[in-house]
Amino acid sequence: MSPQRQLGISMAKRGPKVAAGISYRPKISLAVFPGSRIKCADNSGAQEVAMIGVVRGKTRHRRLPGASVGDMIMASVKKGTPELRKQIVRAIVVRQKKPFRRPNGQWVQFEDNAVVIVTEDGTPKGTEIRGPIAREAAERWPRLAALATLIV
Repeated sequence: MSPQRQLGISMAKRGPKVAAGISYRPKISLAVFPGSRIKCADNSGAQEVAMIGVVRGKTRHRRLPGASVGDMIMASVKKGTPELRKQIVRAIVVRQKKPFRRPNGQWVQFEDNAVVIVTEDGTPKGTEIRGPIAREAAERWPRLAALATLIV
């Protein structure tokens, strides 16, 4: 018997099934869907983006992929500086209008949907974030928490 089996670790063809990143991520109600126009909350030069898809998002056949606070999305810049317009960028949702519930029973809701434009590894392109950001996004993306002025 292999040592992995003795320890109770499941070995699949693609390696062991271990969780990477946050060990527990609560289910947050989806608020942003493809085509949604979202305000950009940083000073990267973009003012408004339209969501295209969710990075590493899976869904049922023919169902639109949705995103919530803390998710990384692909977006197209609709309003902003001329060199940034019409570009496809990655962004992280930091605020959502739809109420969501935290594990302690508290309900959280923001006035608008907002994103922060980031690179592929999650580093923000801007140097400041305007307005509050959700604690779920700050815990999942520590570099955003460093730039945030208020974490709710």
